[in-house]
Amino acid sequence: MFRSIKRSRVSDEVVIQTKNLISEGKLRPGDRLPPERELIKQFGVSRPSLREALNSLMAMGFLEVKQSKRTFIKSVASERMEGPLSLLIKTDTQKIFDLIEVRKAMEVWGASQAAERATEEDIKRLEFIIEEMERAIEEGRDWDKEDADFHLAIAQATHNMVQIHIMSTLYDLLRESVAKLFTDKAKMKKLFQQHCRILNAIKTHSPEKARERTLEHLDYVDSEVKTINGMTNRMDTPGES
Repeated sequence: MFRSIKRSRVSDEVVIQTKNLISEGKLRPGDRLPPERELIKQFGVSRPSLREALNSLMAMGFLEVKQSKRTFIKSVASERMEGPLSLLIKTDTQKIFDLIEVRKAMEVWGASQAAERATEEDIKRLEFIIEEMERAIEEGRDWDKEDADFHLAIAQATHNMVQIHIMSTLYDLLRESVAKLFTDKAKMKKLFQQHCRILNAIKTHSPEKARERTLEHLDYVDSEVKTINGMTNRMDTPGES
């Protein structure tokens, strides 16, 4: 009935440790793992054992290799959600409004939680992103990355791992579906000011203000996207000027 207990492989221990760190939020989506040589030293394992563990974690969907063969923590929800959602929005542009509705539900709550839970490190990260966003707008560069980074950083400040992984999955959709639609500098500055107000509410640990500022921001995005979408539809309709 019973089978003898076999000693677990070293690579299995590496997998368990890494998964636990992801579960605890000490490793978050987008974090880059140290170089292989450093990991070997930290774990105290051989190169073959480490590579076996990393391959297992990649197969499970916890890691991905990108940017010059560097290894990053991956959102555990990404493979199941990102592809189908992206396809859904690209094939039916009206679905962008469904995305904004979901963002309101998630991010309004997230901002209030971030205002309660944000650490000094979280706030410094948000401040750095805001500075980068302002610089990009002033220099006339694309700012979609900074916009998505800001909303992801708020999710990270909630310290709720489910929220963080879901927002990480939506990251590319945020960049593709909203930020690139805003090219008018006056409107970009208005969005920037809204981001600043959200940050100030989080910095002062004011959950209600953070909730209000985030809803105000997303309502504005919603109304502007509807205006842009309406103009596009009229342009595409024959016989209308």
